[in-house]
Amino acid sequence: MELSVVMPCLNEAETVETCVRKTIGFFEDSGIDGEVVIADNGSTDGSQQLARDAGARVVPVVDKGYGNALMGGIRAARGRYVAMGDADDSYDFTTLGPFLDELRDGADLVMGNRFKGGIADGAMPPLHRYLGNPVLSFVGRLFFGSKIGDFHCGLRAFEKDAILRLGLQTGGMEFASEMVVKATLQGYDIREVPTTLSPDGRTRAPHLNTWRDGWRHLRFLMLYSPRWLFLIPGLVFMMLGLVAGVALSTGPVTVGDIAFDVDTLVGASAALVIGFQAVLFALLTKVYAMQEGFLPHDRRVQKLIDWWSLERGLLLGGLLAVAGLGGLVASLLHWRVNSFGELDPRHSLRIVVPAATALVMSFQAIFASLFVSILGIRRRQHPPLTDPAEEAAGVVDAAVQKVAEAEKAAKAAKAAKAEKNEKGAAEDEPEKVTAGKAGATPAEAGDEDAR
Repeated sequence: MELSVVMPCLNEAETVETCVRKTIGFFEDSGIDGEVVIADNGSTDGSQQLARDAGARVVPVVDKGYGNALMGGIRAARGRYVAMGDADDSYDFTTLGPFLDELRDGADLVMGNRFKGGIADGAMPPLHRYLGNPVLSFVGRLFFGSKIGDFHCGLRAFEKDAILRLGLQTGGMEFASEMVVKATLQGYDIREVPTTLSPDGRTRAPHLNTWRDGWRHLRFLMLYSPRWLFLIPGLVFMMLGLVAGVALSTGPVTVGDIAFDVDTLVGASAALVIGFQAVLFALLTKVYAMQEGFLPHDRRVQKLIDWWSLERGLLLGGLLAVAGLGGLVASLLHWRVNSFGELDPRHSLRIVVPAATALVMSFQAIFASLFVSILGIRRRQHPPLTDPAEEAAGVVDAAVQKVAEAEKAAKAAKAAKAEKNEKGAAEDEPEKVTAGKAGATPAEAGDEDAR
């Protein structure tokens, strides 16, 4: 089978039959060997029977959620290619031809683009049309280098095996973003086809929740991009904190009518610590995601991990700790010079704050190095030992197979020998008959003479 069209369904009695009939009509008109799969997510309005009567195959999916329903339908699909779309009659399934053409041409994922194809009046709320979808699609392109203009178009098609290899896991509406993000990270051939969006044919409210599902999309995009979630903000904080800290460690800084002093130095120290922690989080998240397969292998990160051994991390942390302790000793000497009396904070804090900052960062570096080493243990696990029972069973199976093969060979040899004997006997029979005839001729002659 070439194409399976999967539609998630939850109480779509008003429109599911129309969607199924349109799709089957498209198959017949285009000469496509296809099927319609309704991934039912627990409908209670009779949608299942209406879909069956229209010619669809209904697959029940117990786990609730848009993504769960789609994955259940995709796994049950029999076609080499799968197209997915909502069962609310907002997408025209008779326009799947260009999607299929791109797949036949070698594409792994073909996305619809509603902004290029056209959005009918009333088909999409203004908040989604002018803010939600454009902003989230922009974030997706910025974070992952994707070229897709409509991240959340519900009409798309793909090669089934290619999508299953991605290991999609989200169960809600963010499933749409996960598919595009993971396909992009894996270097899939992703293309776009203009498609139209029409007002759906339902009288009830849609399942989509603007703020909840919008946040789930944004949260997914951030969690799958440690670079933008941790690394870039961390580097910005570190740079601001370092520049401000160096400038203020020697004295006040005046910009116009505004004077920056030790209070700003404390803030700069906090920014430096927060930024350093965020950078470490980016590294740890990336390593963990690579280990678990959430993100593809990154050679640059791997080189950094290979270089940043536990010993180097401890050395870096130790150097920072020495610098911090040196600063604290200097502050004690400064206090001693003032006879351990009251100090001017504008002078004493310029020594104490940098020293405390160095000490905090030293422990961060040491703990991060230890944690990276713990994550690395999994990559260097010894291969599992063979179970003696399984090994013994394997030996027995091999022996039984060997005996069976020997018996089979013996039977074949015996059959060949019997066939050869039968053939030899058949060849000897004419000779005996001829010899018999030749031996009888003189006797017959003698009898003839006697007569």
